[in-house]
Amino acid sequence: MRNRWLKLGGMLSLAAAALHIACIIMGPDVYAFFGAPPELVSAVKAGKLWPHLATAGVAFILSLWALYAFSGAGLMRRLPLLRTGLMVISAIYLLRGMLIIPVAMELSYAEYPFDYWSSVIVLGYGIVYAIGTWKAWPSLKPPRGIRNG
Repeated sequence: MRNRWLKLGGMLSLAAAALHIACIIMGPDVYAFFGAPPELVSAVKAGKLWPHLATAGVAFILSLWALYAFSGAGLMRRLPLLRTGLMVISAIYLLRGMLIIPVAMELSYAEYPFDYWSSVIVLGYGIVYAIGTWKAWPSLKPPRGIRNG
């Protein structure tokens, strides 16, 4: 079984993880370019460690989500709690993407373009993961004798 939706979802998550790593490597100008909050950019400029640790944590989570997508696509061995993991990942992406609604209703696009575009992008990721999970659902059934995931 090869699921192109989950394969795409995994590649999108890896791309997002790579962008987060690029911010760490390239510094405050790249954080700012990708729309990081001004407080975070200021902390990076001041040499604080916490923004890099938080960004590395996000990159790690996105990479883990990519592995779950690739596992669900049949490109690697089955990961634990695969069904549950893919459902949770899809839901997180979709819920985060739905922030577009209050952003569109309450905030000025000119003032907050990052909030708008990141919501649109993440909503797209969630749709890709949800379609992939739905299409793969029958093949994601745990092996006999295993009652989880």
